[in-house]
Amino acid sequence: MADQSTHTKAEKDGAGYWSANIRIIYISLIIWALVSFGFGILLRPMLSGIAIGGTDLGFWFAQQGSILVFLALIFFYAWRMNKLDREYGVEED
Repeated sequence: MADQSTHTKAEKDGAGYWSANIRIIYISLIIWALVSFGFGILLRPMLSGIAIGGTDLGFWFAQQGSILVFLALIFFYAWRMNKLDREYGVEED
């Protein structure tokens, strides 16, 4: 009986872990799409009046902003996954 409840708990933990992992991935992809496609392409005409670094903000997002946000999201994902691994007891030594 205890063996079955342990197995069920492990399945629930595994499902919760992957659910949290997929949620982090979706949020990261939405942020990256918003910054690169939204700010860099769709909202560029609205951002063209704002100057940053000698060019308009829309161009900056298309050329630099999306790359910098992508790098920040990589570090955020690594940090959050390490935290999630510790929560579920699957961290690496």
